[in-house]
Amino acid sequence: MRLTDTDRASVAAAVAEAERHTAGEIVTIVARRSDKYHDVALHWAVLAMLLVLALLALWPDAAVRLHGLVADPWEGAPAPGGLFTVALVLLAATFLIVRVGLAYMPLRLALTPGTTAARRVHAQALALFRASAEARTRDATGVLLYLSLDEHRAEIIADRAIHTRVAPEVWGAAMAALIAATRDGRPGDGMAEAVRQIGGVLAEHFPPRADDTNELPDRLIEL
Repeated sequence: MRLTDTDRASVAAAVAEAERHTAGEIVTIVARRSDKYHDVALHWAVLAMLLVLALLALWPDAAVRLHGLVADPWEGAPAPGGLFTVALVLLAATFLIVRVGLAYMPLRLALTPGTTAARRVHAQALALFRASAEARTRDATGVLLYLSLDEHRAEIIADRAIHTRVAPEVWGAAMAALIAATRDGRPGDGMAEAVRQIGGVLAEHFPPRADDTNELPDRLIEL
């Protein structure tokens, strides 16, 4: 999925329009992904090694046959050291093959547990919120809308004043619109619609002030 200039303009326009009706401020951030998941690839590689070791324990004759491919058959039964060498080579080869295969990011993401991806997206969104929106408005009325494209996951995090008045489930419509559009390959449309939904909630609880100013950027931030 790619964001076009039209998408960027649409999201920025939606933020500007939403903020006309509220004292709240909306920050939009899109990232390709929230983590590289190197540890996931490592865990799968180690698991594959353990599986090979378990198979050798179930069928030890396999190690003997493999040893016979490289050893002189007239030497008799292989010594334990030779069998351990075969096992070590198999484990190392398995680790390298799986680790190299999981360098392909779509495969790595496909093998990443959903709960792990959700935690990483939330952690990244929280870090970005603290850096870009938290306590950066006069009345603590900033909201971060964060989309992680590769994971097809999003987060809405609100500043202190909003969090005390708006229950988390109120953002459900905005999240649903964003995720549905992203899965259809229309992340820009999803972001714009989510901004409109968030703006409606903010307008209800935080109407615009007479001296209201634009405290946070309207443009879509891409990481």
